[in-house]
Amino acid sequence: MNRLAGETSPYLLQHADNPVHWWAWGEEALAEARRSNRPILLSVGYAACHWCHVMAHESFEAPEVAAVMNELFVNIKVDREERPDVDAIYMQALQLLGEHGGWPLTMFCTPSGEPFWGGTYFPYPARYGRPSFVDVLRGVSQAFHDKPQDVETNRVGLLKALNEKAVNKAIAVKGEGPLLPLALLDRIATRLAEECDPVWGGFGQAPKFPSPYLFELVWRAWLRGRDKTRLFDAVTVTLDRMCQGGIYDHLGGGFARYATDNEWLIPHFEKMLYDNAQLIDLLTLVWQETKSPLYARRVAETCDWALREMVADGGGFAASYDADSEGVEGKFYVWDAAEIDAVLGLEDAAFFRQAYDVSPSGNWEHRNILHRNRAPALLSEAEEQRLAALRAKLKAVRDKRVWPGWDDKVLADWNGLLIAALANASAVFRRDDWLTAAVRAWRFVMDKMRDDGGRLFHSRRAGKSLHRATLDDYANMARAGVALFEVTGEAAYLGEVQALIAVLDRHFADAAGGGYFITADDAADLIVRNKHCHDNAVPSGNGTLVGVFARLWVLSGDATWHDKAQRQVAAFAGELEGNFFPLMTLLNGYQTLQEATELVIVGDPAASATEALRRAVYARSLPNKIVRQLTPDTALPGGHPAAGKGLVGGKPALYVCRNMTCEAPVTDPEALRL
Repeated sequence: MNRLAGETSPYLLQHADNPVHWWAWGEEALAEARRSNRPILLSVGYAACHWCHVMAHESFEAPEVAAVMNELFVNIKVDREERPDVDAIYMQALQLLGEHGGWPLTMFCTPSGEPFWGGTYFPYPARYGRPSFVDVLRGVSQAFHDKPQDVETNRVGLLKALNEKAVNKAIAVKGEGPLLPLALLDRIATRLAEECDPVWGGFGQAPKFPSPYLFELVWRAWLRGRDKTRLFDAVTVTLDRMCQGGIYDHLGGGFARYATDNEWLIPHFEKMLYDNAQLIDLLTLVWQETKSPLYARRVAETCDWALREMVADGGGFAASYDADSEGVEGKFYVWDAAEIDAVLGLEDAAFFRQAYDVSPSGNWEHRNILHRNRAPALLSEAEEQRLAALRAKLKAVRDKRVWPGWDDKVLADWNGLLIAALANASAVFRRDDWLTAAVRAWRFVMDKMRDDGGRLFHSRRAGKSLHRATLDDYANMARAGVALFEVTGEAAYLGEVQALIAVLDRHFADAAGGGYFITADDAADLIVRNKHCHDNAVPSGNGTLVGVFARLWVLSGDATWHDKAQRQVAAFAGELEGNFFPLMTLLNGYQTLQEATELVIVGDPAASATEALRRAVYARSLPNKIVRQLTPDTALPGGHPAAGKGLVGGKPALYVCRNMTCEAPVTDPEALRL
């Protein structure tokens, strides 16, 4: 029987009517595999995954394929977003087998859940030079029963390699000097810029991913010297091309997950919460320096999209929108030229079609993906307003189409990313509605997704909180809480952040090896307890904590937080000798630790002079700034460098503090030098 009907994950529920006898991941499924001595077929995907849908239609909905699966395997279906800990282990196993990885992930495991072979998408019937899925099933089953020694060899080798990968490479903390020279970060940034496409931006060739944390490191390096135009261009060319490309939804706002071509024209149409959160952050940071009207528009449109289309029941943010509608990838988003003519009228349609590269022959599979990279420069203000009105007309028509599937589960880690992004952008662009949404989502996660002991759950949907949170949930929510404190000045956020970190220290910390495990000490259904600092589609939890600890050190004046940040960097810095690409969040946090600047604003929050100082702070691209807002009667701890400092001549004042020392106060925003 299929056991998925009682699940809450939209992805699992998509498979609840399959003829496959699916189990959800858990001890019951593993027990059945052991009882029947059948290997496990582990299928991992997510609701917005196009090729997951393809394999489902071809194989999992086909009775003849399901019959073979049910006879030969215990079949387990996993939503990678709901169980990122499970997905990470088996994706790493696939990569150890020499495969590139991706979803759907199809792994074959022993009855104890230990992998011995796998792949990604398998067609039915055979095509694309790949064997038929039924042939794969029969071959794997035969090998499991007839060649146990070969299976055992693979099992042992993979398990050994998985455990070795879970060991971090640390360096020793020596003396009081910096663990890493900032010149090393500059060299890494230069290397990244050299890998960047100078015409279209992005790294390498297609497919191209946004990779915001990589571009943040490059941008930080440019800010340090402001003399290497290649660093500046690597970031701005990439953002310009993405913002005007087909990867961006020009009618509704928001970015797709990645582009399948070299020019950011053809997206993989799913929209993920985490990509958009990170791009809001990066675009805001770069806008603070460039004042690019394009970046400001894309931030506003993407934030407004999140508030309009991604708020789930209760106020948390939903996970994603599917790539497909009516079983066709991208159908919701693309246009025929004749459709646009009919909606806009010939004169307006001609103007719009020229701006957005719309033609009768189309620019993708005989239809048109809207984009502006053929002529990316913004037009006059009047022309841009005209285009905005035309986009609104087209959006109204598009809204009547069959929408892509919406995965409305609320994930703590992805919500943390967007809460922080909205909070920061609200201060930069003076949008109180974004801050209101960020606060509402924070309260939802903290009030509805914790147990009585203060421990987070990873996912919530349909009134149920499920699955113990991972490291990323705690790290991203802690970062979000610090961001809310900086923007609002409300001390309660710091108390909640410290409570989250206390849970991490109690249940995730590796006292012997340093850093934090991905899963808690009481996670019982995993074959390996992973620990790493690698960014993937989202920033690594261990890397994120470096920045969180650095900010808590500056905000509290407590050197314990500085020591925690130092040890966190040291725990993984040995890996820089190998591949530095996955360590960008760690390095960005390390720079904040080394170059933190606290900006203490003292004044009545309602006073225009206080707001003017605040505006001066948020108008600058300062990734290492830490903002503290104080009313005149608020006292800081005695050990804080700004303790006892207040109004100057009755005027609001700004104190710039570095290395636990504050400069002379600033009362005139024009006099601020940073």
